[in-house]
Amino acid sequence: MPRTRLYRDGELVAEGFPVAEVSDHLADDSALVWFDLCAPDEAELAGVQEELGLHTLAIEGALTEKQRPKIVHYENHKLLAAYAVTFDPDTADVTAHQVVAFITRNALVTVRRDDGFDIDQVVQRWDDQPDLARFGVGFLVHGLLDYVVDTHLDATLALDQALEALEDQLFDDRASQRDLQKRTFALRKSLLVLRRVVLPMREVVNAVLRHNEDGDHGELHPYLQDVYDHMLRAVEWTDSLRDFVATILDTQLTLRGNRLNVVMKQVTSWAAIIAVPTAVTGFYGMNVPYPGFGHTVGFWTSVVVVLATSATLYAIFKRRDWL
Repeated sequence: MPRTRLYRDGELVAEGFPVAEVSDHLADDSALVWFDLCAPDEAELAGVQEELGLHTLAIEGALTEKQRPKIVHYENHKLLAAYAVTFDPDTADVTAHQVVAFITRNALVTVRRDDGFDIDQVVQRWDDQPDLARFGVGFLVHGLLDYVVDTHLDATLALDQALEALEDQLFDDRASQRDLQKRTFALRKSLLVLRRVVLPMREVVNAVLRHNEDGDHGELHPYLQDVYDHMLRAVEWTDSLRDFVATILDTQLTLRGNRLNVVMKQVTSWAAIIAVPTAVTGFYGMNVPYPGFGHTVGFWTSVVVVLATSATLYAIFKRRDWL
């Protein structure tokens, strides 16, 4: 069911009324209306278009999936597209939930693709700052953007913590290298998804901030500026995480190379040690007369040579940390 709210003169006076009454309320210049649609069909959006006189391209934008975050200005309204994001620390997946908002002089219409976009959190922000309702539709837009940007910060923080945990596992010899690689590439993929959502939102929030500067509600500017500052922090944070992921990948390759060098040194050292008894026994195994041939002393001489030489090589390699 669509959710609706009516503010008049900065006060919440009604909610839960039918969408068909929206046009009646908008006839009053002191009224401010919000209503929300979740996964609407074309017929429902056509009704909204008729009620508010929305542009055809704006309606098409509401029906388009996976579009870029943006704000588009039409003659008598604006279209705002944004995404709230969630991060699952178990699967390392970032999920984006789209919302499209139609902004008119005294109305805000939110169109969600699914329930993943928590509209209750947006409503909670409006209820937490009811004194801002006197600023009109800017008050509603501020609450919407505040929630969206907060999800970006929360997802960025969770992704940062996941990368730090991965960094700790890099130097754990008991950790599975295959699992580390899978986790690294999963987090890298999630970071790319997050950046595709976060970076364009800086332009969107900045456009809303500039438009408010040119409007009549300058007192709302500090609140929008706060949202913009959070947006900048999210953008800068994702940039640093991109470098962090690159560092982790380089470190993994370096560690693998170092481990391979250690293994090669160990294998080479043991091969050198094993080559000594092979050479001695091969010499004493020749079918020709030699000193000690056919005598017990020849056997003990070969044993002493094998043990002494092998022990000497082992001590040398151990001292050089090859074993």
